[in-house]
Amino acid sequence: MEKNIYIMVVEDEPEVLDSIVRDIASFEEFFPIEMADTAEEAREIIRSILDDGKEIGLILCDHVLPGDNGVELLVEMQKNPETAETKKVLITGQAGLQETVRAVNEAELKHYIAKPWEKNELVQIVRDLLTNYVINHADSPLGYMAILDGEKIADFIRRGGSITDH
Repeated sequence: MEKNIYIMVVEDEPEVLDSIVRDIASFEEFFPIEMADTAEEAREIIRSILDDGKEIGLILCDHVLPGDNGVELLVEMQKNPETAETKKVLITGQAGLQETVRAVNEAELKHYIAKPWEKNELVQIVRDLLTNYVINHADSPLGYMAILDGEKIADFIRRGGSITDH
C-alpha cells in the first residue's frame, strides 16, 4: 500500500512532541508522521506533502506556538481547499474559551484534547478520525482495516461503498 495520507503533529515543546509521536507510533506503518515545532514550519511541510501529490489526513496541533498560534494554522487550513478536509485536533493546556470556540467554528475542529492526555484516549481519537478520513478519501479503505476501525470500514463497504471508491 502506498503511503499517501500523512499525520502532521505541531508542537513546540520537544518532550511533548516526542510523547505524542510515541503514543501514535502504531499508525506510522500506514500513515507517515511529520513533525513541526512552529506554524511556519508546519506550512512548509504541508506544502511539500501536497506538492508531492499526498494528503494530510490528520493534524494534531498545539495552541501556543512561537509566531502564529495553532488556532491560526487550523483556521488557515480550513480555508484552503487542499486541506479543508483534513481532520483537525487541538491539543493544549492553554487555549482560552474564545480561541477554542474560534477553532471549533472556523477550523471545523474535530477534537479538543487537554494536556496532559491519556494515551488510550489519544489513540482512539486518532483511529476514529483517520477511519472517517479514509472512508471518504482513500482509494482503497479495505487496506486500512488492520490499523483503523475495521468494523466501520466493513460497514461502509457493505452499505455500497466501493473497495476502490475514489
